[in-house]
Amino acid sequence: MEMFFRFLLVFSLLAVLVESESTTCNSRDQELLSKAFKFVSGFNISWSQLSDSNYCFVKEVKLPSRNLSGTISWKYLKNMSQLQVIDLSSNSIQGHIPGWFWSIKSLKQVNLAKNRLGGSIGFDNLGNGYSSIEVLNLSTNRFTNLGNLSGFANLQVLDLSRNNLGSLPCGFPNLTKLESLNISSCKISANIIAIKGLGSLKYLDVSNNTLNGTFPSDFPPLDDVILLNVSLNKFTGIVHSDSLNKFGKSAFVHGGNFTFPTSKTPSNTPVNQIKPHSKKTPTPHNSSFLKHPSIPKDTRRKNKSKIKTLVICISTISAFVLLSIAAICVLCMHRRRTIATRNKWAISTPVQFPFKMEKSGPFSFETESGTSWVADIKEPTSASVIMSSKPLMNLTFKDLIAATSHFGKESLLSEGRCGPLYRAVLPGDVHVAIKVLENARGIDYEEAVTIFEGLSRLKHPNLLPLCGYCIAGKEKLVLYEFMANGDLHRWLHELPTLVPNVEDWSTDTWEHQNISGSHIFSPEEKTNWLTRHRIAVGVARGLAYLHHAGSIHGHLVASNILFSDTLEPRVADFGLRNISPKNKHIVENNGIEFDVYCFGVVLIELLTGKQGSEETVEWVRRLVREGRGADALVPTLTVSGESVSEMVECLRVGYLCTAELPGKRPSMQQVLGLLKDIHS
Repeated sequence: MEMFFRFLLVFSLLAVLVESESTTCNSRDQELLSKAFKFVSGFNISWSQLSDSNYCFVKEVKLPSRNLSGTISWKYLKNMSQLQVIDLSSNSIQGHIPGWFWSIKSLKQVNLAKNRLGGSIGFDNLGNGYSSIEVLNLSTNRFTNLGNLSGFANLQVLDLSRNNLGSLPCGFPNLTKLESLNISSCKISANIIAIKGLGSLKYLDVSNNTLNGTFPSDFPPLDDVILLNVSLNKFTGIVHSDSLNKFGKSAFVHGGNFTFPTSKTPSNTPVNQIKPHSKKTPTPHNSSFLKHPSIPKDTRRKNKSKIKTLVICISTISAFVLLSIAAICVLCMHRRRTIATRNKWAISTPVQFPFKMEKSGPFSFETESGTSWVADIKEPTSASVIMSSKPLMNLTFKDLIAATSHFGKESLLSEGRCGPLYRAVLPGDVHVAIKVLENARGIDYEEAVTIFEGLSRLKHPNLLPLCGYCIAGKEKLVLYEFMANGDLHRWLHELPTLVPNVEDWSTDTWEHQNISGSHIFSPEEKTNWLTRHRIAVGVARGLAYLHHAGSIHGHLVASNILFSDTLEPRVADFGLRNISPKNKHIVENNGIEFDVYCFGVVLIELLTGKQGSEETVEWVRRLVREGRGADALVPTLTVSGESVSEMVECLRVGYLCTAELPGKRPSMQQVLGLLKDIHS
């Protein structure tokens, strides 16, 4: 009995130790996640507890459609040794992904679709030259370069659609397990023969590029392919009847110069009506139904020949007419889709469908991500639009519905952290952006009016204030003046001359084609230190005014700094983060000092040209402490020796703003004075 109790005691101690170790290990992964998402707005560490945890380790991080925005510190995810699945799709994550990230040994599935990630994907810089990832979805982002895929031998699914890759990567022969490949809408100009060796493919979509090559000889084996789409390209070749029947003609529409098979059916008789031949049976001489009229045989042959010729002519003409009509319909559909894609970001009046007044609400509107928002009102005219800037117009929610084509997807610009953003042209050719504040549904009417009226009164040349608002049931909509010259993030990291990309669909700001009065940055302006100094001073002025007026921004990042027609920086989205009841604590924890810190990050990003991540801030602070601030500056800036010293002095201001202790950070009024003293 004594031995039994000893055994029971030892077993209990071991159980306690295992449980303690599990808790410790799990809390370690939770800590790493918290650090990784430190600069991501909207992240809640409690969400990670919903992921698949196995004792010590977090295996899955699944946070799709959580309105996350900001930059991830990827280095902390590297230390999560059993992380297998990452799903951050349909958010507003931005920045660059380091090459070593793909070589995390435990990683099997990565879904980063529908974000704002950009630059090079970094496949060339795999840490150990090998990746264990099996499923990879990077679609609908801003990637501009792919690199080498040879280290991804385990890939089974690869989706890179809707990026700006420009060319095909190398290394496809090593992807012997790849079953699904989607590189549609990537602006790729190359020969398709580079993927010919993919023998395991079952799904292949290369549509809407400018790819060339011969079909089917330059393509992978099509015997096992279930779905194929080569439309909207520049291929040549013969599409045999077996391929046409298997994939459908829509798979080849405007795919290039194809030769299709012609119909050789000898008869129009349905198959189920063709009877087999039988032996001729004798019939009585008086069987009148077998007797022919008294017409000479030669005449009958001529008549049959004429009728046959007439039938062939009519059939040919009918087929030609039908094919012409079908071709015209396809061309119209293609032209409509091309124009819609090209002009999604162009400043033009949305197609206004006739608005049919429903008997009563509520009115529901669906977004691209599948989510929906509902205006719970009986009549759309019952919700007024309150305009706070000229021209003052008498508008209602019905007018907003008409101006956005029933809040349709063709008017949807993006889905950011606060909610969907739509473009609209109001009567009088007034261009506005309309944002639906999903985080403000819990605010009652009177409080919302007070908040919006307060934000509308904040007028400054370096702020983008509300120009109107509408409260439709629990939904709160705010209207902004339309900014045609894009945002600071794109200017720094994506557009060499800030020529607006009219096919960009993934951003949270408003970049559009140049219109009358707007300006395009020249290369000289982008590489000019004085231009960057002027931007920094303008942003500092806007924030200083905001703080002086008793308000805060709450989430200042480069994508929230827009450019006016005169290239004056204007701070947008201020005050919106703190209007949700569940975010009241943000006002206390992330107040003026946090705004100063965020400005310091933007200032560092402006001077170094690097993403405003935690790693960049730590790197710059270390260089400034060591007296080597010049090593962090953008190498391409055309500067003199005196300008270098000014930029280093500006980096020191960023160093002060990003002090770890909030109490040691200067006020924005002090920051503005320091910046103006550097270059008057």
